[in-house]
Amino acid sequence: MLMVLGRANSINVQKVLWTCEEIGKRYERTDMGGEFGGLSERSYLSLNPNGLVPCVIDGDTVLWESNSIVRYLCASYSPGLLWPNDPAQRAAADKWMDWQFSTLWPEIRTIFIQLVRTPPELRKYSLIQEAVKRASDALAILNNHLGQEPHLGGEDHLTMGDLVVGPVVYRWFNMDFERREFPNVRLWYDRLTARPAFRRAVMLPLG
Repeated sequence: MLMVLGRANSINVQKVLWTCEEIGKRYERTDMGGEFGGLSERSYLSLNPNGLVPCVIDGDTVLWESNSIVRYLCASYSPGLLWPNDPAQRAAADKWMDWQFSTLWPEIRTIFIQLVRTPPELRKYSLIQEAVKRASDALAILNNHLGQEPHLGGEDHLTMGDLVVGPVVYRWFNMDFERREFPNVRLWYDRLTARPAFRRAVMLPLG
């Protein structure tokens, strides 16, 4: 059985759990990181030397880095669906995974740290405003794509691209700040929230 090491409210763990739920892969999860600790223990560092979550054990395969884990799970257990067989279509999904990591998440992470993890009296609202502006610019790109394609991968169904961007957009819509409206992103997000697997793995309290 697949072993997932990491707390359920970590966005990077949620990507992996949502993928497992979508592909119907049975797994056992162990709370680690955050209030649960354990990441500096030698036994954990022997699996993931970064001391971060998640880490996944699938038989003899040990993996860290959430997007790489999602790619592995989709290629292993959902070829032709979450993992497109056609190289061009697969690259179309893959680019959104890189975009999530390099462009969208750093800005939304700043908002999240300030609004969720930081007491009000210590928040730096100028940082929040700047991050909201940059995140909005990035989401305008996503909104334009979703006006032409229903998913993130040029497919008529969910792909691995959706699996890593979805949890980030969940945070965007569920933090308390003024935001621009992106109608195509909202429609896509609403479709995700209708999926039982997304609700189980991603739609958790942010605190």
